[in-house]
Amino acid sequence: MTFDSPLSAYQHAVEQKGFVQDDAQCKAVQALEQCHHALHQGRTHVTGVYLWGPVGRGKTWLMDQFHQSLRIPARRQHFHHFMGWVHQRSFQLTGTADPLKALARELSAQVRVLCFDELFVNDIGDAIILGRLFQVMFEEGVVIVSTSNQPPEQLYADGFNRDRFLPAIAAIKSHMQRVAVDGGEDHRLHPGRGIQRYWVIAPDQPKAMSEAFKGLTVGQTVSHEPVSVGYRSITAVQSSDTVLWCRYADLCEQPFAAMDFMALCDRFSAILLSEVPNLSAHQRPGRIARGTEDGVERVDAGDRELPQLSVHDDSVRRFIALVDECYDRKVPLYIEAQVSMESLYTEGYLEFAFRRTLSRLREMQLQRFCQGL
Repeated sequence: MTFDSPLSAYQHAVEQKGFVQDDAQCKAVQALEQCHHALHQGRTHVTGVYLWGPVGRGKTWLMDQFHQSLRIPARRQHFHHFMGWVHQRSFQLTGTADPLKALARELSAQVRVLCFDELFVNDIGDAIILGRLFQVMFEEGVVIVSTSNQPPEQLYADGFNRDRFLPAIAAIKSHMQRVAVDGGEDHRLHPGRGIQRYWVIAPDQPKAMSEAFKGLTVGQTVSHEPVSVGYRSITAVQSSDTVLWCRYADLCEQPFAAMDFMALCDRFSAILLSEVPNLSAHQRPGRIARGTEDGVERVDAGDRELPQLSVHDDSVRRFIALVDECYDRKVPLYIEAQVSMESLYTEGYLEFAFRRTLSRLREMQLQRFCQGL
């Protein structure tokens, strides 16, 4: 059912679907309603909305109702999808006098509104691009509505060369209304019919993953051959036309990127990941990021110190991206791990980012996560 505005959608959800209303959500709905009204009045300058707060407070649902009720050109994307497109398009525009300006003009010709889910920055390349990209998008009249777990001033807080990102923060504060959606409840944890998609490895019991794979592939042809993803291949335990089963080491410890996980979710309706280790580890000291000139001469690199990382954090970044993609696309992710979900990652540089991942893994244990399976 499509509604005329985010407010009418929210009222219907509270009155007819049993949604638990809270004051923080009401403030968010009011901000979205104001933006919605201004856009449909045809105003030239419209303030966007930046919804931030802990996981499970309804930010994504509220933004989606806003997007679905729009009657003007708009695009809704997970933020890392958008950044993947930005990097690709920027490369294609190499040689253009101002590639980011050209990119922003292209966007403004296609859409009036961009809706971003999960605005989160932890990559220096993204940070440098966004420092200018947000500015030029706003200059071209693109209205942005986004969700995030952090207020703007905390984005990329401990990042390398963070000063390059500060113009993006200033642009967000100037062109978007910031609303804290920080009600006391994690709405993802409301009771619902459960379906187990996470198991702790038990050596003395039959592997649950084998049974799950059999149940998902009844009547399908099963292969043990590697699965092609773009120009790479994944070593699979087993696969069918609709289901992929692979080991953590073969998917998250290999040089795959978010675009590869997008391709997997395009192709498969369920993904199984086994032999997931305990991802927590003590942080190892950060190193100085030195260039090739260091081989000749020591340089003052005090502002080039990299953050402390644990031994698993490279693969954990990929795991987070995989969970995000599966969650966003409603592709069930089945996991068999050495430790419980709550113990999976409790210490490391990515501890804050992993809170969202944990919340999403919990929601994946509910039948309502994907009614089609």
